Amino acid sequence: MTPAQLSDAVLRSVRHAVRSGELRVAVPGRAGVRRPPHGDADWSTGIALALAGPAGRPGREVADTLRAHLAATPGVARVEVAGPGFLDIHLAEDADAAVLAPWLDAPPLDPWPEDPARDVARWAAVAGGDPVELLVQREPNPLFTVRWAHARCRALLRGGTAMGLTPAPGGEVATGPGGTDAVTPAGAGRSEVVRLIAEYPRLRDALTSALDAEGTPGEAGGAVARFLVSLADALLTAETTAPALPVGKEKPGAVHRVRLAVALATGTVLADGLHRLGVNAPDHL
Repeated sequence: MTPAQLSDAVLRSVRHAVRSGELRVAVPGRAGVRRPPHGDADWSTGIALALAGPAGRPGREVADTLRAHLAATPGVARVEVAGPGFLDIHLAEDADAAVLAPWLDAPPLDPWPEDPARDVARWAAVAGGDPVELLVQREPNPLFTVRWAHARCRALLRGGTAMGLTPAPGGEVATGPGGTDAVTPAGAGRSEVVRLIAEYPRLRDALTSALDAEGTPGEAGGAVARFLVSLADALLTAETTAPALPVGKEKPGAVHRVRLAVALATGTVLADGLHRLGVNAPDHL
């Protein structure tokens, strides 16, 4: 579940409470969600605190009213009231699959023609950096890191295909006689990658709005560039500790299919972000 989807779910909870007469407030136009600074919840929202004044009720009381509605949302495992009225949201195990799904089915983009000078100029325009250094194909060049991570994702998919592995965002592995355990991206060593992918639609939409309104990416372009570097770093780090493809005598299995699904989604997101910045995303480096 993406932050945008979760925000919509929070607003639906407010509407349900208003329609049922449990709350007497005007439904706001948006509901912010964020990563909670403490605890193990996936997301948190302060919508109940914002509505407490207009409703004339304590924040925790409003939060408890909304909690029951929000907890019934598909993909939400449970919702807890924290502090003065925050709603801490725990997502269900299949929530990662919902984050990855749009990127697994996305059609390929028409790549920009190969033009290193153009790529460097457009990247530097939003992210800064010395154009000469941005042409150097090695770390710590951030543009190289992003393009290398994209090429790495494409290489992993080619390798998986050669092994007969099909990307799948979830699966099962045997744990004993007659027993199986579910494999999720988190269990496959990709929780940080999926967390970042979930944040991309918000950044993409902000960039689209900036381009539509101003014709230039502006700060939204810089935010996308920084995000792409973070996502690339997370993917490459995950590959060093939990490779997507079997190593040595390791047999291909469900965990590798899950990691390949994350690689497919990551490569698609990296390509999408680069494309929107006017930068080519090569399959080989």
